[in-house]
Amino acid sequence: MKKLLVGAPLSLCLALTVSAWPGAQAPDPVVAFANVNVIPMDRETVLADQTAVIRGDRIVEIGPAARVKVPDAATRIDGRGRYLMPALAEMHAHVPGGNAPDAAIERVLFLYAANGIGTIRGMLGHPRHLTLRDRIAKGELWAPRLYTSGPSFNGNTAATIEVATEMVLDQKAAGYDFLKIHPGVPRAVMDAVAATAKKAGIPFAGHVPADVGLHHALELKPLTVDHLDGYIEALARQGAPASQWFGVNLMDYVDEARIPQIVRDTKAAGTWMVTTEILLEHTTSDEDPEAMAKWPEFRYADPKQVAQWIATKKKMMADVAPASRARFIQVHRTLIKALNDAGVPFLLGSDAPQMWNVPGFSVHRELKALVASGLSPYQALTAGTRNVAVFFGTLETTGTVASGKRADLILLDANPLADVANSSKIAGVMLAGRWMARGDIDTRLEAGH
Repeated sequence: MKKLLVGAPLSLCLALTVSAWPGAQAPDPVVAFANVNVIPMDRETVLADQTAVIRGDRIVEIGPAARVKVPDAATRIDGRGRYLMPALAEMHAHVPGGNAPDAAIERVLFLYAANGIGTIRGMLGHPRHLTLRDRIAKGELWAPRLYTSGPSFNGNTAATIEVATEMVLDQKAAGYDFLKIHPGVPRAVMDAVAATAKKAGIPFAGHVPADVGLHHALELKPLTVDHLDGYIEALARQGAPASQWFGVNLMDYVDEARIPQIVRDTKAAGTWMVTTEILLEHTTSDEDPEAMAKWPEFRYADPKQVAQWIATKKKMMADVAPASRARFIQVHRTLIKALNDAGVPFLLGSDAPQMWNVPGFSVHRELKALVASGLSPYQALTAGTRNVAVFFGTLETTGTVASGKRADLILLDANPLADVANSSKIAGVMLAGRWMARGDIDTRLEAGH
């Protein structure tokens, strides 16, 4: 059987256009989840035996099943023993651009949606993504809502103040949602980017360039810092060598006594965290990469890409001592716990489809990584639901389950507040009122085989 491959050739992709998939039809006039347990995500609770009525793309009524009647014309979805919660977000996502076939782009979007992802923040934008964002907003695709950066600012694209300033203004005029910062931007250029972005009214987010450093980067007030980039370097004592791969080589120089001040600085900056912790842990753990490549979701990944990931991890394991890699994970988890305890806001993101991260599937692994770092299941899930709505200023219409909210929902077979791993036990997904049951999802995942 052929598989739905991330990076599959065009011949495999042509039959996989999202808008043509069964289950992605125009919204039913009325859908009702009957006798379901609701996790509203505006507080840590489960509302037992509820009925939620959806008309078009909105929840129009929700309450105890004994009181809320299922309309006669409604499509009824049996929720007994199941849990209804808001769709999740992937806040460090990548969407193919460049010359990628439309079907390849839509296939990646489907992998996100099939895993209950209702919102993605594209972190390496392309002009094609602006049109894609509009198509999704118009309901032409059964896909997560897309927020997108423009092409990234890095040491090659934004090497001078003049060029970088023009990039800011051009991306604002084009309609991108934010600017993406990559490594390599000189400090003076980063200062100019921040000043121009503030004046133009477009935020910036992403990496902390080495020449800028965490302390100064936080003074510039990025919207998010992703990967905890710059944090290990900021913990390193004087005399540390140049950082390699997020500071994995600096563990002999890390001073954890510096964590409280860094946490205070982050809180004062108002910067949000997108940790992508599972990306970092998968790359530095002792787990055998050959065994990792046999995880179920890797049937949807390009075998050549997976082979590269195996080789990269083997090199990491050979070049960096096990004790250093273990401490790298421990320090990251300590930072995550300290930042969360201090009230620094978190957003759920895994950096799919980068190393070991298959789109959609990796968000559920990221949730487990956040819980392993000391967050409760509710706190981890909040990073992918309510916090996302607060971040984008859409809390009136998204992020929780309530009457009047947009119907971006996941139906689960088990309670994720009891075990966050239950977030992946998906019975079906609704995006903007358009329902796709587990069977239809699986059919589409296997389509073209």
